[in-house]
Amino acid sequence: MRILVWLSGWVDSAVTAYLLKKEGYDVTAGFMVNYLDENNPNCPTREDIIIAKEVAEYLEIPFFTFDYRDEYEEKVLNYMYDWYQKWITPNPDIMCNSEVKFKAFLDEAMELWFDKIAMGHYARIKDWKLLKWVDNNKDQSYFLAGLSSEQLSKTLFPIWELEKPEVREIAREAWLPNAERKDSQWICFVWKVNMAEFLEKKIKPKKGIIKDTSWKILWEHKWVFYYTIGQRKWLDIWGQKEPIFVVKKDLEKNEIIVWTENNVELYSDILIMKNINFLSPLGGKYPKGDRGLVAKCKIRYRQADQDCIVSKISEDEYKIKFEEKQRAIAQWQICAIYLEDELVMSWIIQ
Repeated sequence: MRILVWLSGWVDSAVTAYLLKKEGYDVTAGFMVNYLDENNPNCPTREDIIIAKEVAEYLEIPFFTFDYRDEYEEKVLNYMYDWYQKWITPNPDIMCNSEVKFKAFLDEAMELWFDKIAMGHYARIKDWKLLKWVDNNKDQSYFLAGLSSEQLSKTLFPIWELEKPEVREIAREAWLPNAERKDSQWICFVWKVNMAEFLEKKIKPKKGIIKDTSWKILWEHKWVFYYTIGQRKWLDIWGQKEPIFVVKKDLEKNEIIVWTENNVELYSDILIMKNINFLSPLGGKYPKGDRGLVAKCKIRYRQADQDCIVSKISEDEYKIKFEEKQRAIAQWQICAIYLEDELVMSWIIQ
């Protein structure tokens, strides 16, 4: 079986390629050039490709680069800019997975007569179903919520039953060149990049007022589009007795409303999902009305599973009723629904 492995330069993909070759597969390495800032010496692509080549040479497998800068700009960067200008916080990781890694890369692999692609993602695929990884702290199934069963059927996650320390130990025992490279903590391409400066390339800053819930003016903001519900970082408001968070955004007035963690406006037990992506063939059979499907839910990465009831409102609209009120349900973010370990449906919070 011919396998095209996305060799990213990080240890997870290196171990993926190593294990597949060890098991006797015909392995080829592919490096995706998704973003390259010619004016930024800290752009990670340069370092990543050097390390990826070193791994491929060490494993004695063919190495090719795939240039998806145009696709990335159209499907991910323009999406980010467009949503931020509408004051909506985007999720570039999910779009990158759905439109580039598991679409452009997968489609080209099929055109080149590979049987499957392989990634170093921390999730499991079984019978075309997407399952959580064995370590919930590192599980990446949430970021794969936009995939289809067809995409999953053409994909392998070889490290699916290994915990992170085991992956690192395999890399060390195999003497892989990047065995000691520290894990990336950054989203998608944004590594050593100042997000505010990055957004300012396309979006003109527009100052506005930050108020508390009694409408007292506390400070001013520079980029309202850069804040999301529940956010504390970058508010830069001093002299408060308690930490404060974004609880509301007034788009018409260009104002951010903030208050403490216990503000009731920060919590809700209901959300609505539209334009559902069903990863499971059973996805469309959920009951309509008050009687619903007992499930688990995540509304952000690394969130603990939340008990909920899923009920159908219309053909493309579902209601999620949580057992406990949730903090900072952010509109336009991704809601992922699980039955036990399987991610069965997902998409955008309205």
